[in-house]
Amino acid sequence: MLHNEWLDKETIKTVTCKHTDAAKFLVSNVLTVGKEYEVKNETEEFIFVVDNTGKIGGFYKTYFE
Repeated sequence: MLHNEWLDKETIKTVTCKHTDAAKFLVSNVLTVGKEYEVKNETEEFIFVVDNTGKIGGFYKTYFE
């Protein structure tokens, strides 16, 4: 279970949240527009960042610059 070690893993890069306008999901509770987040893992469709709760969250890349 590699995802259990992501919090301790070194940061790949940082990204800035550009919006929290989600069609299906409520992301404004865990992301703040304009704030930079540490990327711990990345796939073609998702970015896994340390969100406002201090935990790893997976979000669509469209939320970030």
